[in-house]
Amino acid sequence: MAHPLREHSFRLLFLGRTVSALGDAVVPAALALAILRATGSTGALAAVLAAAMVPRLLLLPLGGVVADRFDARRVALLADLVRCATQLAVGVELLGGDPSLSSVVVASALGGVASAFAIPTASPLVAGTVEPADRQQANALMGITANPSRLAGPALAGALIWAAGPGWAFILDGASFALSAALLMVVRVRHVPVPRRSVLADLRHGFGEVRARDWFWTSLIGHGVWNGAAAVLMTLGPAVAIDRLGGETTWVVLLQAGAIGMLTGSLLAGRVRLRRPVLLANLGLACYAAPLFLLAVAAPAPAVIAAYAVALTALGYLNPVWETVVQHHFPPEVLARVTSYDWLVSLGAMPLGYALAPLAVDAFGAPVPLAVAGLLVLASCAGTSLVPGVRRLTWPATPQPQPAEPVGAR
Repeated sequence: MAHPLREHSFRLLFLGRTVSALGDAVVPAALALAILRATGSTGALAAVLAAAMVPRLLLLPLGGVVADRFDARRVALLADLVRCATQLAVGVELLGGDPSLSSVVVASALGGVASAFAIPTASPLVAGTVEPADRQQANALMGITANPSRLAGPALAGALIWAAGPGWAFILDGASFALSAALLMVVRVRHVPVPRRSVLADLRHGFGEVRARDWFWTSLIGHGVWNGAAAVLMTLGPAVAIDRLGGETTWVVLLQAGAIGMLTGSLLAGRVRLRRPVLLANLGLACYAAPLFLLAVAAPAPAVIAAYAVALTALGYLNPVWETVVQHHFPPEVLARVTSYDWLVSLGAMPLGYALAPLAVDAFGAPVPLAVAGLLVLASCAGTSLVPGVRRLTWPATPQPQPAEPVGAR
């Protein structure tokens, strides 16, 4: 099997995504500090974050239609240029010393719009630059590059903020998008023509492809519940760790163990091909119930950390495997739309978890929402094993899928 990095176009794509992932990993810490320095208000920070999240969620399905209908490379390139401009604008605003909150909110909203069109292009770009036999390794590489970025990003953000201020973190992110766009200009991607329909017909067509595969839509439910539970853990976990498990150091070690687990899982995904990938990957996701249960009962810190590392290893393995299975089993002309529905469910579940967790704590205390989240993860992810399509799905005998029936309006 040829290594995907031997493909010139994939190598350029991989380099661009690596650089932009590092730039993106720098921004969260810089954004929080910059807004709090300027306003002293967590409400202002929430407004900036919501300004990016709301248009991203609303426009994701449309982004999938556009990426399928037009060249995914061009859509990704234009999205990178828009995000480059918005991040540079925020950086210049912060470097001026008296940032306008409204300007930052507008820039964040424009960046959210651009990301709604960029996210669905990720899978078509990989599928269009490597051969089918190399896709699992290629997707694993994409997963591998994101994890060191998450580890290095906060440290780099801290160094930039300490040395020059948070504005330079946004300048760096803007430059990373510029480099990514420059590389995309010379990437060659196989594009599959899509019949001309109305936007509504395209949306129905993509949804029909999703609905026709029980293994896909039932897994999406499990993945959405997983993401909602992850938001609950991220909201309540720090307080439990600080109050009952030994302090802030425990939480930091837990996060680092999870990042290492994600990296380990991505590395395994590049080497291990399971016969029934979705079934076993979803059962692996069910392991996330363990750290939720252990946090609920304030188990010893080493047990919680170990359980979280194992759970994130399963996630790191699932992501590349899932991308590969989707690329194999869906027709290439609907791949971006299918990806957009996938992300819509996952991203949409997280704000729900963030919103409900504090309310549940006020009513019942932290153990109850953590335990309930664990039960939901266990039921939804392990429960997919009851679905015939999940149990039967294997790696395809042929590399190119055929359209499923029914596929919706044409």
